Amino acid sequence: MLVSLIGVLALLALLFLGLPIAWGMLLVGVAGFGYLVSLEAGLTMAAQTGFDTAMNYNFTVLPLFILMGNLVNASGLARDLYRVAYAFIGHLRGGLAMATILACAAFSALCGSSMATTAAMGRVALPNMRQYGYDDRLAAGSIAAGGTLGILIPPSVMLVVYGILTETDIGKLFAAGMLPGTVAIFMYLLAVVLVTAWRPELGRAGEAASWAERWQAAKGVVAIAALFLLIMGGIYGGVFTPTEAAGIGVAATFAMTLKRRGWQPRMYLKVLVEAAQTSTVMFALIIGALVFTNFLTVAGLPNALMAFIQGLDVPPLAVVLMICLVYLVLGCFLETMSMVLLTVPIFYPVVASLGFDLVWFGIVVVVAAEISLITPPLGLNIFMIKNVIPDMKLGAIVRGVTPFVVTDILRLLLLILVPWLVLVVPQSM
Repeated sequence: MLVSLIGVLALLALLFLGLPIAWGMLLVGVAGFGYLVSLEAGLTMAAQTGFDTAMNYNFTVLPLFILMGNLVNASGLARDLYRVAYAFIGHLRGGLAMATILACAAFSALCGSSMATTAAMGRVALPNMRQYGYDDRLAAGSIAAGGTLGILIPPSVMLVVYGILTETDIGKLFAAGMLPGTVAIFMYLLAVVLVTAWRPELGRAGEAASWAERWQAAKGVVAIAALFLLIMGGIYGGVFTPTEAAGIGVAATFAMTLKRRGWQPRMYLKVLVEAAQTSTVMFALIIGALVFTNFLTVAGLPNALMAFIQGLDVPPLAVVLMICLVYLVLGCFLETMSMVLLTVPIFYPVVASLGFDLVWFGIVVVVAAEISLITPPLGLNIFMIKNVIPDMKLGAIVRGVTPFVVTDILRLLLLILVPWLVLVVPQSM
């Protein structure tokens, strides 16, 4: 137990010194395993873990969904999604902010990445909201919050990683994210309604579109809806596995991008290179996390943690609430994916021993990780907006996301107290 705690503290010290978390977990994992067993055993374990991870067929889904997201981003779909959402609700007070959230939800359902969603919608939506006199706080808050939906609404890279780490059915995780994702959208829309009711000057109504203009705008997103239904319908109906769905999704997205943008070799090469770079980083993080987890297991941390929790004599739900509190605190200082990779291998055996469903816990973890994307000082979506719109003040972005952070915390409590919202869809598969 003492060795594992020293290992965790050593990892945090290395992160503080600026070492990438993948290399930090790998270094501490090998050193700790070597100390407890032997250096040769530690090096062998790390090499075998890397080989097994690279050769694991289940991991194929990861680069495929990353590539699909990059193709979606390159196709220019964000503009069409925003246009159709604005056509239907842009005339309402706060309508442009609500249209942004809906467009973010649709875009993230295809790309599976919060960062890509935030970047794409920031470039599309913010100039329009400024044109109609929207306050920067509401504009930035709606984009940053809408971007977080990328790690919850399936297909989600975060859910794929959680499923692999915990050996949980990825198809059921995707199905479990559908209803909570819908709840998230409605709660974000409600937040916009309440904020603009309190301060109408933050988001004035835009121009109303005719029904002809609305249906014309809707035609541009028919292919997007069909692609989402193809992927999720196939997984839900058992027609194909998540890995097969990812392959079909990449082929369909490539055809859609080719039709919209034509054959541009430089663009497609850039998409492939970026997907390869992102996939490499993801695999490095996963291998480092698995090596570090092996060290913690040999050191006895999971068993010691379970014994400690059992000795607390508190209800199992209180344990889950404490774990969520840990995520909310860590989310202020750690990058989202790194936080999940570092903590899930420690927490999930404890949660499973308490009798909770790991599919439900996966959604709870992802929602908690969502909150970390928009909480200062290290909320990645906050900095993504600042990077896309350099003239926007960081303070305005932070104040803008505050109502959405409150909404997220309420939603997290709702999903914890009402597990049915998470489990009803996967249990019907």
